[in-house]
Amino acid sequence: MTATPTVLPARALLLDMDGTLVNSDAVVERIWRRWAAAHGFDGDEVMAVAHGRQGHATMAELLPERSVAENRADNARMLAEETADMDGVVPVPGAAAFLDSLISAAAPHALVTSADVALSTGRMAAAGLPYPEVRVTAENVGASKPDPEGFLKGAAELGVDPADCIVFEDSGAGIAAGLAAGMRVVGVGPRAGQHGPTVHVPDLTAVRVEVVASGEILLHIG
Repeated sequence: MTATPTVLPARALLLDMDGTLVNSDAVVERIWRRWAAAHGFDGDEVMAVAHGRQGHATMAELLPERSVAENRADNARMLAEETADMDGVVPVPGAAAFLDSLISAAAPHALVTSADVALSTGRMAAAGLPYPEVRVTAENVGASKPDPEGFLKGAAELGVDPADCIVFEDSGAGIAAGLAAGMRVVGVGPRAGQHGPTVHVPDLTAVRVEVVASGEILLHIG
């Protein structure tokens, strides 16, 4: 974790959802471990690569002999299962206050998630969190994290240079995507620290947002 208080300036914030704003680990574990058992994989092996990316990308890594079409069809079935299962979906500590502070200060921000629209709207609602007006979902990208496409699209949607954006992420794939986009990354939660984010926090209670007269966002970390 970032031990001493840090202030990071930015013009926009790009926010992952699962593990960053919403704790959906219970659902993800249930569904991916069921998939692992059905395909003869060790559940821990699958969970080590499943977080933070689109399901078909995980399947392509684990089942390289399968066709893209088969992986995408399997992914669509899993997304439907996830969208129907909101049991245990809760906000990450501090997420509600963090998002409220962005909205009240009119701080430019976007959701950049590997989930599709149905799943992301469902999980944000289940966690009682406002759904950002600007979002990049699975439907909007051709390449999953760790490819930087989603974050670069989010910056473009907000009209902000990538170097002036800060990403909030929890997974190795997401942190790699943010760094590859030329952005600084706030790593959130227990998975993030081992993947080299710019700073690392246990949850969003450790982050305070200030918007100054110039419109610049100051992130107070720690």
